[in-house]
Amino acid sequence: MRVLQAMAGAEFGGAEAFFIRLVLALNRAGLNQRVVIRNHPARAKVLRDEGIVPVELPFGGMLDFKTKAALKREIRAYRPDVVLTWMNRATSQCPKGDFVHVGRLGGYYDLKYYQGCDHLIGNTEDIRDYLIGDGWPSGRAHYLPNFVPSHKAEPASRRELYTPEGAPLVVALGRLHENKAFDVLLEAMARIPDAYLWIAGEGPLRGELEKLAEAVGVRPRTRFLGWREDTAALLAAADIFVCPSRHEPLGNVVLEAWAQGVPVIAADSYGPGTLIENRETGILVPVDDAPTMGKALRSLFEDDKLRQRIARQGHQAYKKNFTEKIVINQYLDFFESLLKTDQTPDEETP
Repeated sequence: MRVLQAMAGAEFGGAEAFFIRLVLALNRAGLNQRVVIRNHPARAKVLRDEGIVPVELPFGGMLDFKTKAALKREIRAYRPDVVLTWMNRATSQCPKGDFVHVGRLGGYYDLKYYQGCDHLIGNTEDIRDYLIGDGWPSGRAHYLPNFVPSHKAEPASRRELYTPEGAPLVVALGRLHENKAFDVLLEAMARIPDAYLWIAGEGPLRGELEKLAEAVGVRPRTRFLGWREDTAALLAAADIFVCPSRHEPLGNVVLEAWAQGVPVIAADSYGPGTLIENRETGILVPVDDAPTMGKALRSLFEDDKLRQRIARQGHQAYKKNFTEKIVINQYLDFFESLLKTDQTPDEETP
């Protein structure tokens, strides 16, 4: 089995992080892979350090003919059984050939970019349903979840981040973008006067969010950490993890918190709302509702038994469905299923 993966990702992002995680895990599982990425020295170094030498291409806009030609040469030289392309740009620039072309979606993307694909993967069941609802054949639409590392991290140093050891600590992760609703979280934190907040992420709204933190009186208790690679350590230091997103197709961050045994509060957007069983594996609050989020934070801080139970049951949900071993086996079974000679395009696959 030979699989070529192509990712034309952004500098930072959840899909980009999972791409690296999946490539490395499939490599450990013994899959023969070739990896093509957009020029990105740091991402390339991570792959090289694990023995994978990526092909780096520009993946530019409409007039970037170089990338499409180079990708075609790589495919011709490698002769893959399966080409797995990530998101719109890499998928639309993939040539036709004697291989099974699979597009991987982490959101509700316009399917005009995916018409050349043989199969599509959604990383939530809801995305798979969206594909079918938009006219994609059900037998060629598949759900394969993400996974996050299972090792328990050493907690990040509170002292280094100017946070008192005994203070209640809330952690949030994500791009500083309107979809992530960190403005709502800052307003909720104003209702918890003794708690500290770490926000790990970078993005266009950083300056605006820093001003809001000042305006609502939480700036002295808030740490804007920028983009961090040690998210497991940050979560391990937290008392509560919050995902306030207005739009979150999956919620990788929820899985990361579960893996570290941290209780989760999340806005009831698509991804977290699908993952979390309310008051069992997490607390769900309405989207854009700072007062209710504040009440949820206070209730968990004040109820040790509830906080511990939610943390424990979230971790159990992680171990049941989202470990590396479980998800990698699903990917390997999926790749094998594509090559079965008795499979027709509209049959369901395992």
